Order: sequence, then C-alpha cells, then structure tokens
Amino acid sequence: MFKNSTLFSLLLIAAPLAFAQAAPAARQDGAALRKVAEQYLQAQSAGLPGKVTVKVGAVDPRLSLAACPAPEAFQQPGARPWGKTTVGVRCTAPVWNVFLQAQVSVLADYVTAAVPLAQGQAIDASQLTTMQGDIAAMPNGIITDMGQAVGRTPTVSLPAGAPLRLDSLKSKPVVQQNQAVRIVSKGENFSVTGEGKAIGNAGEGQVVQVRTPRGAIISGTARAGGLVEVTL
Repeated sequence: MFKNSTLFSLLLIAAPLAFAQAAPAARQDGAALRKVAEQYLQAQSAGLPGKVTVKVGAVDPRLSLAACPAPEAFQQPGARPWGKTTVGVRCTAPVWNVFLQAQVSVLADYVTAAVPLAQGQAIDASQLTTMQGDIAAMPNGIITDMGQAVGRTPTVSLPAGAPLRLDSLKSKPVVQQNQAVRIVSKGENFSVTGEGKAIGNAGEGQVVQVRTPRGAIISGTARAGGLVEVTL
C-alpha cells in the first residue's frame, strides 16, 4: 500500500513537469513587429516637411517566429525611408529577421513654375507658385522653399506647372569668367592672400580654376564677393 501511494505521488509531481516541457514556445506577435517598423519610419521621416502618414503591411501569416524581447527595425543601405519602401525587423536572441512592405506619404507644398521658365535665365519669385501633393512619391530633390529656387537658372527650359528640383537648377554664379578674384590660401595656423583671374563661372561652394599673375593655374572653392578659397 505504501509503495502504491509513493508511486502515485511521484506521478502527480512528474505530470505537470512533463506538461511544462511539452508546452509550445511563445510565438512573436505580428502586430508588435508592424508597430516597431512604423515607429522606425516615423522617426526617419520626422524632419520632412508636411504631414507624414505611415502604413506598414501585414506580417506573412505563414511565418512562425519565436518571441523576441527587443525586436529592432532596420533598412538596407541606400534604401529611402519614404515612398514605397521595405523595412526589416530583426532579433538577436533568438536570431531571425523579417521584411515588411511599407508606404510613407508626405503631404506638403512644393514649388512649381507659374510660367514657362527659359533655360539659363535667372528665376524670379513672381515666376513661381506652390502646389500640394505627396512629395515622397516624387523624385529626390523636390524644392519646397521658394528661396531655394530664386536667383538660380534652369538647366533646361521648363513648362508652366513643372515641379522644380534642385538638380535641374544652377546656382547663381558668385565668381564669373575673367573676373578678378581674391585668392585666400589656408593651411595649419596660417593664411595667405593673393590676386588672380577666374577661368570659368562658379556658384557658391563650387570648384573654380584661377590663373595667378605668374600664369599658374590653381583650383579653389568659390565664395561670395569674388573670393576663392584654397586649402593647402
């Protein structure tokens, strides 16, 4: 009788242990992964002008991922965090990663040509207007501030209504061909100035070549006021 009671007690103890060992491991909640991706994209697009809307696609229901205490969102190098994009979510312990499709829209005002703009002619504020749309769906470099366009010249003629992009405009020259310029050569703990003549046109921050009075040709960075900086 004693032996039977002891055996029964051991079975009662072992049963819950066996049940615990057989219980399935916790699985990762797909909604939590979408939230991680959404927060990542919102942080990445925080500096964009306009109203940002983030939509993250559902996690593939066929996936069965082990629960992760700290999932982390990431993107591949070169990927844009706006427009139609892809976001990865990974876990280091246990190790896995999953990729989610997302759409980030940015509703904002952007600058367009109010009238046809001729190639090579400086743009005036009266020639510009603004429209509203999803700038995340447009090419990179869309101008959202008229100040970025005024005074610049189009590299090609643009029709009325055309959105303006930074790469389609040239900066107003601060140094012009054959202009007498002041050369400032800078090195560690010293600065030397001289005179020269610009060989070409250059906007603020662009590289320009200059001929010195002795006939030497040097390259420097064009600055406002007919200044060319040379770093030694």
